[in-house]
Amino acid sequence: MIDTLILSRLAETIEARKNSDPNISYVAKLLHSGQDGILKKVAEEAAELLLASKDGEKLHITNEMADLWFHCLVLLVHHDLRLDDVFNELQRREGVSGIEEKMSRKITEK
Repeated sequence: MIDTLILSRLAETIEARKNSDPNISYVAKLLHSGQDGILKKVAEEAAELLLASKDGEKLHITNEMADLWFHCLVLLVHHDLRLDDVFNELQRREGVSGIEEKMSRKITEK
């Protein structure tokens, strides 16, 4: 099994690079582009993942999923959120029917 802590290490690296020089750090450049720039990349990577999935090429799907996850981690950093925030939410949902969980969010969002 591959080390699942890679996401945590990657999130830490992104956090560490957020104040770097945008001329030498892709993460800093992306974060300096603001939310619209980050959202554009997330949407682009999501679209590329969808196309890869339609093609059914496993390596292409894997590469695009990695790109999407990376850019989603950048988005979390932009909002001063941590990977643990997402893990905690997933843990909260564990063992709960997806239908029930969705209904509970509708009730609390009103």
